Amino acid sequence: MIRNIGRNVPCWCKSGKKYKNCHMWIDEKIKNYKKQGHIVPSRRIIKNEAQIQGIRESGKINIAVLDYIAEHMKSGITTEEIDKMVYEQTTARGGIPAPLGYEGFPKSVCTSINNQVCHGIPSEHVVLEEGDIVNVDVSTIYNGYFSDSSRMFCIGQVSRERKKLVEDVKKAVELGLEQVKPWGFMGDMGQAIHDFAKENGYSVVVDIGGHGVGLEFHEDPFVSYVTKKGTEMLLVPGMIFTIEPMINGGGEEIYVDDDNGWTVYTEDDSDSAQWEIMVLVTLDGHEVLAY
Repeated sequence: MIRNIGRNVPCWCKSGKKYKNCHMWIDEKIKNYKKQGHIVPSRRIIKNEAQIQGIRESGKINIAVLDYIAEHMKSGITTEEIDKMVYEQTTARGGIPAPLGYEGFPKSVCTSINNQVCHGIPSEHVVLEEGDIVNVDVSTIYNGYFSDSSRMFCIGQVSRERKKLVEDVKKAVELGLEQVKPWGFMGDMGQAIHDFAKENGYSVVVDIGGHGVGLEFHEDPFVSYVTKKGTEMLLVPGMIFTIEPMINGGGEEIYVDDDNGWTVYTEDDSDSAQWEIMVLVTLDGHEVLAY
């Protein structure tokens, strides 16, 4: 519910500007879309300039940590070693690994290999081998602001099918990103990703998706990649969320490891891949804050 406020009072976003010089015109557009029956974001989802800058700085650390991991990724290292690198590189830059202790998660990063869809837990007993594909999902807290992105890595020579899956999922994210613009819809992005995945013989995980991020690790909205153009939440300047489709080489069905309660696998043991970026909706398009 958007409450009416005076034109000359401080804007609700705490930017320090008068409402008429800040979010008044945006609120009016949101009201019009809501009258048409569209899902619109609440004010708590929309970030102000200071918050965006804080999240942007957090994203810089997230990118730097993933760059470091990329330089050291090779066959023979354990996922525990990756976890140690993430912790050391994040804290050395003044950040905090967001996954560590989050709802009981025991490590600083998620490392998901081959048929693991997401939330793989690093272990000294898990060694990366020639031919593996692995997703490294890094999330950072810096000065109270959150960032989140992940990358896929091919270990040595991988099969043609695995290499294509990794490359195609990245293409899917890029196609989805092209649809992120103010006054579009989440469904525009979701359909672009889903259509591309299906055209290439893949399936998209339905029950796990992206999320808002910035002031908390996970915020509204839930971001689905099996949606239709013109549906889902209206995209408004100041929204920040992740694009992170989990795309399977086989069927879409998944299950959670009973032993650790975290790691998600493909039901049919097919490979899964995921790239994650964090994107800001701007006045004239979008800005990628972490990749």
